[in-house]
Amino acid sequence: MSLRRLNPPLHLLRAFCTVARFGGISRAAEALHLTQSAVSKQVQELERWVGIDLFERSRKRLSLTPAGERYEKAVNALLTRLEAATLELITSSDGGGALHLSVLPTFAAKWLIPLLPQLHQLHPQVTLHFVPFVHGYDFSDPELDCSILFGDGHWPGARSHYLAGNDVALIAPRRELAEGDIRRPRDVARCTLLRHATVPGDWQHWSEAHGVPLPDTLAGPQFDQFQTLIRAVSVGMGVALVPRCLVQDEITAGTVAEPLAGGGYTSDMGYWLCYPEARAHLAPLVRFRDWLLGLNAPARRAPDPGGA
Repeated sequence: MSLRRLNPPLHLLRAFCTVARFGGISRAAEALHLTQSAVSKQVQELERWVGIDLFERSRKRLSLTPAGERYEKAVNALLTRLEAATLELITSSDGGGALHLSVLPTFAAKWLIPLLPQLHQLHPQVTLHFVPFVHGYDFSDPELDCSILFGDGHWPGARSHYLAGNDVALIAPRRELAEGDIRRPRDVARCTLLRHATVPGDWQHWSEAHGVPLPDTLAGPQFDQFQTLIRAVSVGMGVALVPRCLVQDEITAGTVAEPLAGGGYTSDMGYWLCYPEARAHLAPLVRFRDWLLGLNAPARRAPDPGGA
């Protein structure tokens, strides 16, 4: 068997992986900026090249054959490594280049974006490209270099660095909208408890930290973003637990109240900069990481994985 047959052209492999990702020719063609006919021909050419059917075809969808699944996993990993190596080569001369990242929307708006002028001033050669945030950890997409995720800092195959978020504040509506005065932690038990969908145990942790039994820590309205949770508190819907880094502006402005000094708790969750090992040495990522970790370094303490 010739070496040529063992090295299919890169554009055929890219078309194959893109069709596999989207499950069809149409969306893959849009992503590749090609016609559907061109993408279909490239996939068929690759199948002829390797002499194996990579897709099972039906009227509505293309699905990978078992052989196609194995091949796609291996090829996608190789393409990701190739792009990372090329980007590192291109940008290594001045430490600059494009960095593709995803960030949770509220954290981006409330914490990261206001700090970016500092980054631009220090490292004007680094250009950030925000890509749509997708929940979960998946760097198989070659367009994604790093993410800022919310969790306990453990994601398989990733390096992670704590940034902020383990200082959780108890917030309540302004006095004129509140259900009642909160002068002691036990007063919280009379209030409507608003919850965040991805932190279902926050009220239980608060209850344990303050020794206050709550009637039902899983009752009350649930929201999918901290920004909407803050807004719900501001209009009088109830009380909530929110990372201080996301709500300090509203507390200072009086949009919401912080009724108790020390009324929050220290969480084992927070916001972390995460990236795969393969991208650890990308020059723009190194500069971005070092800049982030230098922000308020003495005051930043990573959550204790064994803490509450």
